[in-house]
Amino acid sequence: MRQALENPFYYLNNFQQVLAWVSRHHSDLLDEAERDFIDRFALLPQASQALLVRMVMRKGTLFRAGKLRYPEIGCPRHAALPLIEHGWIDAERALTLEQLFALMTKGELLQVFEAAASANLRKAELLESLRAVHDTAKPFQAWCRHIEDAVFALCIDDLCERLRLLFFGNIHQDWSEFVLADLGIYRYEQVAFSPTSRAFTCRTDLDAYLHLHRCRERFDTGDSLPDVLADIPLTPYANDWLESRRGKLLLRIGQQAERLGELPEALRLHAANPYPGARERAIRVLERCGQPAAALELLLRAQTAPESEHELQQLQRILPRLQRGLGIPTDRSRSRKPEQLDLVLASAGCSVEHAVREHLSTPEAPVYYVENALIGSLFGLLCWEAIFAPLPGAFFHPFHWAPADLNRADFHQRRADLFAACLACLDSDDYRDCIWRTFQAKLGIHNAFVAWGLIDEQLLALALDCIPATHLKLMFQRILADVSGNRTGLPDLVQLWPKERRYRMIEVKGPGDRLQDNQKRWIDYAHQHGLPIAVCHVQWAEATS
Repeated sequence: MRQALENPFYYLNNFQQVLAWVSRHHSDLLDEAERDFIDRFALLPQASQALLVRMVMRKGTLFRAGKLRYPEIGCPRHAALPLIEHGWIDAERALTLEQLFALMTKGELLQVFEAAASANLRKAELLESLRAVHDTAKPFQAWCRHIEDAVFALCIDDLCERLRLLFFGNIHQDWSEFVLADLGIYRYEQVAFSPTSRAFTCRTDLDAYLHLHRCRERFDTGDSLPDVLADIPLTPYANDWLESRRGKLLLRIGQQAERLGELPEALRLHAANPYPGARERAIRVLERCGQPAAALELLLRAQTAPESEHELQQLQRILPRLQRGLGIPTDRSRSRKPEQLDLVLASAGCSVEHAVREHLSTPEAPVYYVENALIGSLFGLLCWEAIFAPLPGAFFHPFHWAPADLNRADFHQRRADLFAACLACLDSDDYRDCIWRTFQAKLGIHNAFVAWGLIDEQLLALALDCIPATHLKLMFQRILADVSGNRTGLPDLVQLWPKERRYRMIEVKGPGDRLQDNQKRWIDYAHQHGLPIAVCHVQWAEATS
């Protein structure tokens, strides 16, 4: 790594940057233990600081000293002494047999347990053979009297997780973000921060986030649903962001209850949950419970104010079935089908999309495999300033590839005037200059909408020549209507006729493949607004011969 060669303590500098950032922006949210850690960490010898950070940034909480050898740190056991004194690591932690096995090689274990006769056993089999007679946890040296080593147990993992959460505002980003940015692999837009640009505004929100995260982890690892539910707050959070996380978890638990056949519990959870998708699930559960009239009543109420195009699509799918079950006449009208292409192609060992692209592409009308990337990239380039507007709660650290509220229902509403100004450029030729300027100025900088690996100057020029501004505006408006739902579902291919200044979007389906719901919604929208779109069905020549 370039920076590692220049500065062997690069990772320590990154950790110090996080501590300084958190102290500067979140000092009012820190508890006494966290403030004490930050203050005392700064007074440690550099080698001790570096050793602790190495442990914090690695997976797990148990480490053999012999595996913590780094040239810039020197002797890990010497560097660990101040950390042990502070209680941040424990060199005497009692280890279970399972923990010991995770830290040692099979050869070492055979030596420790004098089990040469068991050399033919796999490591897991050796563990099972010893489990019954070694059921007491004890320190490493008590297990391994003849091995010169030590095991350090990290005692501040939870504290460091909270500091990382305060910095990133989420759990999924970690310390590797710094390294990837230092190496130039990731580049991020620099957004101005203000005192209101924070993920958390109070300590209770921080604790609630972590509590919900633990509940989700327990659910994901198969803990019993009643036990998990007992720890999820019954009262909605005042913080909309946290309440959305609570609602999403309750939806997942309700769906699991459906799969287990616990329909009354599933109905109870869905009926009380305002999270998107829960109302549709409640309708389906009512139907499964033999209550079609109640399901129809809820469906008709939902139709008057659907929460999204996705929900409306699902309601329209359920309605005829409920009506038939109740003896109510159904509407037999069908939506207009898109243009259809039927091709029989020789299998060339590539994907069906690439096969169609090669078949249809000509010098006068090239075809590109773009999926959602082309329209999304044009949107991201035109609306760059609106996407990266420094709104409160949208950006709060230097490693954002998208605003934190990107998938929230009010994402567009909070920036309505900014997006309106961007889309107004499409009413004149200004949009071309705006997109080109942004392309050149922001090349390679992370944007949730822009696919730098696909979009280049040639494709950009062709797209701007062939796709009318009025069509771009219609597609951008649909994306903004539901960013999380409408960013996907666009057709696989786009064919461009530069001399005729026209285009066609093509969704490709191989043998047995069917249109997905989000693809159907884009096709319907294209028909309603006159956007050229086709569905190409492919059969392989070998299968038809």
